[in-house]
Amino acid sequence: MKKLLRLAVLVASSITAMSTMAAEAPKELNLGILGGQNATQQIGDNMCVKEFFDKELNVDTKLRNSSDYSGVIQGLLGGKVDVVLSMSPSSFASVYLNNPKAVDIAGIVVDDTDQSRGYHSVVVVKADSPYKKLEDLKGKAFGFADPDSTSGYLIPNAAFKKMFGGSTDDQYKGFFSSTTFSGGHEQDILGVLNGQFAGAVAWASMIGDRETGYTSGAFTRMMRMGHPDLMKQVRIIWESPLIPNGPVLVSNSMPADFKAKVVAAIHKLDKENHACFIKAVGGKQHIGPATLADYQQIIDMKKELTQGGR
Repeated sequence: MKKLLRLAVLVASSITAMSTMAAEAPKELNLGILGGQNATQQIGDNMCVKEFFDKELNVDTKLRNSSDYSGVIQGLLGGKVDVVLSMSPSSFASVYLNNPKAVDIAGIVVDDTDQSRGYHSVVVVKADSPYKKLEDLKGKAFGFADPDSTSGYLIPNAAFKKMFGGSTDDQYKGFFSSTTFSGGHEQDILGVLNGQFAGAVAWASMIGDRETGYTSGAFTRMMRMGHPDLMKQVRIIWESPLIPNGPVLVSNSMPADFKAKVVAAIHKLDKENHACFIKAVGGKQHIGPATLADYQQIIDMKKELTQGGR
C-alpha cells in the first residue's frame, strides 16, 4: 500500500511538473532587427522568418525593429529581444561588456560564395566627384552611420585616429569640416548622393559582382529597394581590413529548453528556407560555427573606445 501511495505521489508530482513547464513555455518570440536601413523593407524581409518561427516553435514572433542599434542592444540586455540573426559585432561587444552572460553566440554568418567570414567598412563618394583617395576629403563634410555600428563607426574611427589624430569631437584634428552620425548605412549613402556629405562610410562583402552591389552589404540592399543604378553613382575610395561578420545571438533570458529549440529552428530556417535567411541577413550567407574568440578584438576595441572616449 505504501509503495502504491509513493507511486501515486510520484506520478502526481511529475504531472504537476510537466504542467508547470507547459505553462511556462513562451508563446511569444521577439526578433530584434538593427536599425539604419529602410524600416519597411527590413520588416518585409523578415516576415518569412516570422512565419517560419511561428509554425516551428508555436509562438507569435514579434518583429522588434529599432530605429538605431542601441534599441536592440538594450532589448537584449533587458530581456525584451530574444533573437538577432545578424548582429553588428560592435553592438554585440556593447552587450557583452555590459553583461557577459546576457546572450549566447549561436553562430556567425558565412558567405555562400567563398565561405569567407568577414566584410569591410568602405568610404564612398559620388562617382562624378573629384575625390580619389581619403586624403582628398580634407576640409569636407563626412558621414558616419551609428555609434554602435562596426563598419559605420568603430573600425573607420580607429583608422582615422591613426591617420589624422584626434577624434570625432575635433573632426580628427580638423581634417574634416564636420563629422555627423546619419543613423545608418543607407542614410550615409543617400547623404553622399544628395550632397550632404562629400564622403561617408558603408559596408560591403567586397565579394562577387560590383555592379550588383557585391554578395552582401548596404549597396545590394539599396539596389533591391529601388536604386538599381546605385553602383554607377558611387565610388569606393577606402576599404578597411576584414571585419568578422555579425554573430547570430540568442538571449539567455529564455528558458534553457526553449532556447535550445530556438537555436535549432534558426539552423533549420537556414537549411530549409535559405532564400528567406538570405533576405533576413541582407546577403547570400549561411550560418557557420563561432565562439567569443571570433569577436575578442572587436570587444577590446569597443572597451578602449568607451573607456577612452571618442
